[in-house]
Amino acid sequence: MTPLSFPETRVLGCLLEKEATTPENYPLSLHSVLTACNQTTNREPVVAFDEATVQEALDSLREKKLATVVFGAGSRVQKYRHNLLDQYELNSRETALLCVLFLRGPQTPGELRQRAERMAGFAGLPEVEAALEGLSQGDAPMVRALPPGPGRKEKRYVQLLSGEPTELAMGSAATVVYTPAPTASQANAIQIEALQGELAALREEVQQLREEFAAFRKQFE
Repeated sequence: MTPLSFPETRVLGCLLEKEATTPENYPLSLHSVLTACNQTTNREPVVAFDEATVQEALDSLREKKLATVVFGAGSRVQKYRHNLLDQYELNSRETALLCVLFLRGPQTPGELRQRAERMAGFAGLPEVEAALEGLSQGDAPMVRALPPGPGRKEKRYVQLLSGEPTELAMGSAATVVYTPAPTASQANAIQIEALQGELAALREEVQQLREEFAAFRKQFE
């Protein structure tokens, strides 16, 4: 599966979170997904997506079979739900851990236990670590551990549905960035830019040929 872009990761995390924490309001309308994405709590980093960004992420998740549109009884408003469990065999604890990693980035087992508590309970850190170990196994692992960085004693875990992360040292701390697949609009923009570059090069080449031909004709005048 193509790695998720950052907006897709945030949207998928929001769908997972709201299903577990506010099931009475799930599935979510586009406006509700937008509000969830732009929350200032339980989100790292905090974002200010616009409606177009969220709609594009939802459409892309649908193409990847990770989300679907549903209509409520007597309602014409499109609502969205995730299909993560149709694509991956996960239990409630594994799903909760992935949700936190989608919404908050790399986390220690202790942070994951605390922040996933409202979605799935863990008796202690050994249960968190066991669930993380399960997610990190197989031919297509969904998480992996990062070695403790400078100034850190605990290892952190990252999710891999957004692609392979790269850890960049920043002073005594560290941050993790992803190189996700471009969105459809980004891919189109990249293609247009490349075509514009090729067109400019062709125009320059044609102009050079014209100048050479003009110089050649002058030899016989």
